Amino acid sequence: MSEVFNFCAGPAMLPTTVMAKAQQEFINWQNTGSSVMELSHRSDIFMAMAAKAEADLRELMAIPDNYKVLFCHGGGRGQFSAVPLNLLPQGKSADYVVSGSWSKAAAIEAKNFGDVNIININQDTDTQLSLVDSKDWPLNPDAAYVHYCPNETVNGIEINAIPDTNGVPLVADMSSTILSHQIDVSKFGLIYAGAQKNIGPSGLTIVIVREDLLGHAHTATPCIMNYKTSADNDSMYNTPPTYAWYLAGLVFTWLKELGGVKEIEKVNQEKAALLYQAIDNSSFYLNAIDPQYRSKMNIPFWLKDESLNQQFLDESEAAGLTALQGHRIVGGMRASIYNAMPLEGVKALIAFMEKFEKKVN
Repeated sequence: MSEVFNFCAGPAMLPTTVMAKAQQEFINWQNTGSSVMELSHRSDIFMAMAAKAEADLRELMAIPDNYKVLFCHGGGRGQFSAVPLNLLPQGKSADYVVSGSWSKAAAIEAKNFGDVNIININQDTDTQLSLVDSKDWPLNPDAAYVHYCPNETVNGIEINAIPDTNGVPLVADMSSTILSHQIDVSKFGLIYAGAQKNIGPSGLTIVIVREDLLGHAHTATPCIMNYKTSADNDSMYNTPPTYAWYLAGLVFTWLKELGGVKEIEKVNQEKAALLYQAIDNSSFYLNAIDPQYRSKMNIPFWLKDESLNQQFLDESEAAGLTALQGHRIVGGMRASIYNAMPLEGVKALIAFMEKFEKKVN
């Protein structure tokens, strides 16, 4: 079988070496005679693996000691509820900055649990989609927290600069951008990320929360959504997603062996620059996002002649370039090029795009 490059937005491809190691260990992990998914999460051998995974993530992201790292259930949407349940007390409001589909969904969910102030920062022009600069966001200085999504997978929009909230806790949904570039964790009150893009398989969500934000949950908060309960029990108040945790640990090791987040950031910048250059240099393809807000993880593009969309998808899949169909909301194409996507995959896509353009023009 020829090599396949999977451009799915999530669940996304995992590093080949990680998958090979998981396959090798699948039925006999560390000479136990069992799969890691069959072992007790409270066994010494599993807890040692879990502790190493957390330590590796802390090292990769330079997470300060006054932050807890939680390995949770429920995906990103679970955190849409967990964040207000833990951080939004009665009598206070939270600012939700909306830049696309996922930040909008988070705001809608948070309304079920408290007072939410929605700040829409989209700016449409005749030719492109842009955003209001973060220094001009009308933030409430008395808000319980400010929530935003640095990278919107559907629209292909990325907010690169970390917003200055003047001391109000900043909450970020980093599901599609975590570990792709260096960040200063100390500028955030809470970071959460569904695993299925840059961390591992679906079913696991990472929460990084500053300790002073623990212990303020609504009384009706389900125990498995209570950050303090999770922190006090090392994310094992109940059975965690054990196999996903194990695979995440393998991904963290892989990333460390590559040189860490600093090195993968360079690769990600090169991949995105090459693909955007190919789009911009063509009269056949189009990206309609303001260049300063273009995502480096999810790159949408449109064919000038959309009647050719299905032909493009059929032929690209036959060439081993899969899952390029754009989100149903925006249409077109979308190449998700997370950490595990090698530079060779992006080059293969560009070569196909150039070949297809010459063929149909």
